[in-house]
Amino acid sequence: MKIRPLSDRIIVRPEAPKDKTQGGLIIPDTAKDKPQRGIIIAAGGDVKVCKEGDEIIYGKYSGTEIEIDGTPYLIMRESDAFAIL
Repeated sequence: MKIRPLSDRIIVRPEAPKDKTQGGLIIPDTAKDKPQRGIIIAAGGDVKVCKEGDEIIYGKYSGTEIEIDGTPYLIMRESDAFAIL
């Protein structure tokens, strides 16, 4: 990746939103929830607990959405991550 986060920031690739329910119903785009899980792609120099490759859970509205080469990512502080899976 050509981007490197600064300080205690992490770059996360969010999990794709679910297209179907467990019962097989198709969820329309307007009703899809924002994902709250993702994989850390890059970590800044001051990040202490998380590392690249960790799958995390984060707040629904955490971070700033960016797009790199057509792929959506989030830049957020390490403290916005609630748990490592």
